Amino acid sequence: GSNGMVTDKYGSILIPRMGIGTIERMDDKGGLKPFLSKYEGKRLNSPNDLVFTPDGALWFTDPSFGLPKMDADPKKEIKFNGVYRYADGKLRAVITDMAQPNGIAFSPDAKTLYVSNSMPQMYVRAYDVGAGGKLSNPRNLISWPGTADDVPDGMKVDSAGNIWATGPGGVRIITPKGKVLGQIVIPETVANIGFAEDGKTVYLTGSTSLYRLKAKIPGE
Repeated sequence: GSNGMVTDKYGSILIPRMGIGTIERMDDKGGLKPFLSKYEGKRLNSPNDLVFTPDGALWFTDPSFGLPKMDADPKKEIKFNGVYRYADGKLRAVITDMAQPNGIAFSPDAKTLYVSNSMPQMYVRAYDVGAGGKLSNPRNLISWPGTADDVPDGMKVDSAGNIWATGPGGVRIITPKGKVLGQIVIPETVANIGFAEDGKTVYLTGSTSLYRLKAKIPGE
């Protein structure tokens, strides 16, 4: 199953395929070719969401959701569920201590990384980003109590630096300081977000529907 998607500088689409543990490239005719599938010779768990930074590096999350038994699945070859950075032909694990990393996004200046964790704790974490993608100063911006079916999932950042994060109850719009500016309530679980057209058109993928709305602040 596919999940998050991103276009590369060549105009093709990179698609995480969670069920088979790969990221594949789709050309303009719909053909798929393997792009990334191994870390240090071991099968990726189930790549979920991904984003490019201005320096050309590809960052992605790799939880265990695509494995039938998740962390207990015998096909799981990597002990941790990580966040990775792929640059200059090298794949590096940059975060290894999150239980189930899911959505991923960057601030407009690419100096702050945001990652959502789906379970068992539900939160959005921020990191400072240094030279070569080195991370520091991890801190939780927002947490959700308890458990829910609509766990923290995809996210995007607008041009003002606010984080649009899906999670329990819909979409929350959060400042870089962690203040919740508002909530968009949708009548079903929302997974991913995309800004389009003039940047002020927002698309939300629900369990069975695609939603569109207008925003005052354009996406990053």
